[in-house]
Amino acid sequence: MGVYLERYGRGEKILFLHGAGGSTASWYFQKRLQMVCEVLLVDLPGHGRSGGEGLRSIEGYAESVRTVITENGLEGCYVAGHSMGGAIAISLALASPELLAGLVLVGTGARLKVFPEILEGILNDKEETVRAIMGFAFSKKAPPDLVERCYAEMMASPKEVIHGDFLACSVFDLMEGVKSIDLPTLVIAGADDGLTPLKYAEYLNREIRGSRLAVIRDAGHMVMRERPEETNRAIEACVIHR
Repeated sequence: MGVYLERYGRGEKILFLHGAGGSTASWYFQKRLQMVCEVLLVDLPGHGRSGGEGLRSIEGYAESVRTVITENGLEGCYVAGHSMGGAIAISLALASPELLAGLVLVGTGARLKVFPEILEGILNDKEETVRAIMGFAFSKKAPPDLVERCYAEMMASPKEVIHGDFLACSVFDLMEGVKSIDLPTLVIAGADDGLTPLKYAEYLNREIRGSRLAVIRDAGHMVMRERPEETNRAIEACVIHR
């Protein structure tokens, strides 16, 4: 069983990559963009409805996404990545820029630190650790039911998969590499992000030549779910109507 792929709409193709322990559900509200483009959602290996096991390197995930692109005729697509998905998008842009039209980097950075307490906690006390992650992932203004929904979605991923994702993030470092990206790039950040602080997005914007930065107020790490309309408008303005 390969990588699960959903397709909606027609037009400019945008392939959306979820973060650690996530799935296509992370981009639920971005399906609305099908009115103006083709929305493509994937479950990375070992996540959601995809087969196999989760991987332990960003490069491995990037290679799996490269295969999705080439096997489904998606060359020339934009790749939008959230958190770990953003790291995958960056890695893919550096390894295979000829496959991409551009990037949308959401709540991510050129380096993604993971506290040892999280790495250990996922294996030793998954429930409490995922709950703690949710505490950092949302703006204080986020609706409690949204937080609970995202908590349940991450809890649905096996602890070994989440742990592997965080291991991959913990060694990811392209602080120098991002300077070589030569693709149209939109960087989206939640002003209240406690996991990938605003300075991460500002660094990407500063180092990726010609990139644009959209900072969304009253939103945290899960900006695309906390403020979907603002997120979609930013994507539409910079990708569809660029």
